[in-house]
Amino acid sequence: MPLIVLLAGGFFVTALLYASVGFGGGSTYAALLALAGLDYRVLPMVALACNIVVVAGSTMRFARAGVTPWKGALLLTVLAAPAAFVGGLVQIDERSFMALLGASLVLTAGTMLIPVSRTSEGEASGLARFMPIIAAPLGFLAGLVGIGGGIFLAPLLHLTRWRDARAIAATASFFILVNSLFGLAGQLAKSGPAMFGGAIYEALPLLVAVAIGGQIGSLLALKVLPLKWIRWLTAALVLVVGVRLLAGA
Repeated sequence: MPLIVLLAGGFFVTALLYASVGFGGGSTYAALLALAGLDYRVLPMVALACNIVVVAGSTMRFARAGVTPWKGALLLTVLAAPAAFVGGLVQIDERSFMALLGASLVLTAGTMLIPVSRTSEGEASGLARFMPIIAAPLGFLAGLVGIGGGIFLAPLLHLTRWRDARAIAATASFFILVNSLFGLAGQLAKSGPAMFGGAIYEALPLLVAVAIGGQIGSLLALKVLPLKWIRWLTAALVLVVGVRLLAGA
């Protein structure tokens, strides 16, 4: 079976699982490409482009539903987006890139196992006001290795009771979308239009796969499997891939 077909299947499943729990899946897209032996310099470009495809629809749906807390979401994102652009500009060797990507995946698996309440319980904790401080580091990591950062941000927002669950999901989606756009811009500025154009052209089947998987995940997956099962399954898959990358770094 052609490699691109296998990758498209993996990207489809990743998008379905991540979209069903409100995220984009950028780190796992990059990891799948790394395991397939693609040039590590194009991995963030493809991963961030796939992120944008997956979360653009959910961001619009949240906005139309009126659940996005724009003041708080914009504050977090405005601090993170410039750092995502800088992260995209940074030159990094392959060994360091793979180590950072593997560590990001292991941390992603851990965040997915943090229990998430669907309701708001009481007032925000005192730590909630410090959430903007972590926005810039998450943005930098987003641009550097091809993730959106929302999967790390959302659990912290839940733990501090920053907003209710729907508002946090909307904020994470918007955070991922904007960081991915700025990170992709940084990657383009670093690598040039030729490499960027070639990477996106070769990745067209993968972009189609995540578009379909993301829509199915956001609309149907939660009606088929309990949320905690989806999160546990995704965490297990991500952990295996992350450990494999770290072992080879």
